[in-house]
Amino acid sequence: MGACARALPSLLLALLLTSPPGALGANPGLVVRITDKGLEYVAKEGLVALQSELHRISLPDFTGEFKINHVGRGNYEFNSLNIRSCELLGSALTPLPGQGLSLSISDSSIQVDGKWKVRKSFLRLRGSFDVRVEGIISVNLNLGSEPSGRPTVTASSCSSHICDMDVDISKSLGWLLDLFHRQIESRLKKILESKICEVVQESVTSDLQRYLQTLPVTTEIDSFAGIDYSLMEAPQAAAQMLDVMLKAEFFNRDHRSPVAFLAPVMSLPEEHNRMVYFAISDYVFNTASLVYHEAGYLNFSITDDVVPPTSNIRLTTKSFRAFAPRLARRYPDVNLELQGRVVSAPAVSFSPGNLSLAPEMDIEAFALLPAAGREPVFRLGVTANVSATLTFNTSKITGFLKPEKIQVELKESKVGLFNVELLEALLNYYLLNTLYPQVNDKLATGFPLPLLKYIQFYDPVIQIHKDFLFLGANIQYTRV
Repeated sequence: MGACARALPSLLLALLLTSPPGALGANPGLVVRITDKGLEYVAKEGLVALQSELHRISLPDFTGEFKINHVGRGNYEFNSLNIRSCELLGSALTPLPGQGLSLSISDSSIQVDGKWKVRKSFLRLRGSFDVRVEGIISVNLNLGSEPSGRPTVTASSCSSHICDMDVDISKSLGWLLDLFHRQIESRLKKILESKICEVVQESVTSDLQRYLQTLPVTTEIDSFAGIDYSLMEAPQAAAQMLDVMLKAEFFNRDHRSPVAFLAPVMSLPEEHNRMVYFAISDYVFNTASLVYHEAGYLNFSITDDVVPPTSNIRLTTKSFRAFAPRLARRYPDVNLELQGRVVSAPAVSFSPGNLSLAPEMDIEAFALLPAAGREPVFRLGVTANVSATLTFNTSKITGFLKPEKIQVELKESKVGLFNVELLEALLNYYLLNTLYPQVNDKLATGFPLPLLKYIQFYDPVIQIHKDFLFLGANIQYTRV
């Protein structure tokens, strides 16, 4: 199938990324909405594909008998029928609430040429003909979903009605033209109308449905995380838009387990300036936080060899003598190791225009003894306030953390009380120069949106609302 022919399945599939939230007990993590502007674009691009398909229709020969005054009885044959040109204009793609979509083409023009033969007794005539027909085409598409979470589509109805026919027959025989209008015109109309719907049904059943199966239900993010983009129910049509609800849940690829919290209800703003909108709940980001926390990605270890050589503070008991004398006396001149872990998965909080999180860390210090291994010496509590910026490009969402200065508290000590200000300075340096850059490198890779082949975004916009991120963009189908 040519590139133009592939456009209709691709673009109709793009419509299946969207649905009014709150219909199920569990709310979606991602709602994608195609607006009336997006539907208009898809209808326009869909005409290119359908026009290409109709241009390749193979029309059958047909024969029959006739009886005309002053001519008598005879036989006719029309063969070598060929669609010379096909123009589809005036399309509209509208939602059918509770069903799916309706594609209507109110202005179509098809030119057919071929050859004719007439036989009456020993008289044999032949020539060529040219017919231009105009009509309308209407197709209803039912949208559904499989248990696996993939979308499905079926053509529930198709109607094609030819309302005007202009005939040009060689040899200019008036009785032959009369024969055409009386007997042959209706047969050619039925053949064309039937063939048009046959092509449409085949395109939906074969090409479009097969293309729908390529929509990724799960996407790998890295070696231990993936994201579930399965549909939560059949796509839903509403006035001037088409919506679909996706789970959009991060999971551990090695041992997937149920998430203990639900996605919040999202109240989408009435925006129609872009063709498509993505409402991404904080649930998506919090399931990601949970997966990476359980995998230990945010845990860290600090030893003296990672402290800059120019630093006045070393991770040794000798360096700590001034503010923790009992530590230096008990463990004279040995190295220390700080092991940090995030106490719980950091919760991402969305508020109008702002995205933030406040991870809490537990840091335990160990004395590295030459013979006896490690001994715990004190434990710190660390609180950090972090804001974040997100970027939406043509295929994914990326982020960048902007941390503020941390606060450190001595929670437990085996070497007495001591001032933690020096440790606070050391930890700030490490977090700002090592840990957060590592996290930002991960965030820079981003996570992909569930996009279809050949679809690209442009003119992206991003808004932060209570509990969700709202992205908008126009779409462009790039033929290959």
